[in-house]
Amino acid sequence: MPVTDSLRILVYSDDATVRQQVRDALGTRLHPDLPPLDYVEVATPPVVVERMHAGDIALAVLDGEAAPAGGMGLAKQLEDELDSCPPIIVLIARADDEWLARWSGAEVALRHPVDPIRLGRQVLALLTPRSRPS
Repeated sequence: MPVTDSLRILVYSDDATVRQQVRDALGTRLHPDLPPLDYVEVATPPVVVERMHAGDIALAVLDGEAAPAGGMGLAKQLEDELDSCPPIIVLIARADDEWLARWSGAEVALRHPVDPIRLGRQVLALLTPRSRPS
């Protein structure tokens, strides 16, 4: 039976180029067994919080270098506020920031610039049901 619903991916950055890089890297469909991807692009922290509280987001990609609030701070806030927070990926500029991204509650930290292969693999791993037999 084909799946008709889409998976909403929230992409936060104050830089439209970063948001475009994420969309281009992931495309419209990651895997035939998953529904198509639908993007919610967000440029401001209050809208990130509002959209995440709405509960219709499957995964969030947050730019750790965004201003005025970086993705790591938002990840920490969302992890603290939401009873069931969707998986979060934080994009970081420096490898040394990976520990801070993990502390924030992000499942994955990936380096800028966006690597389409690594991002796609991580998103697929986070969105694929873990109950599948090996």
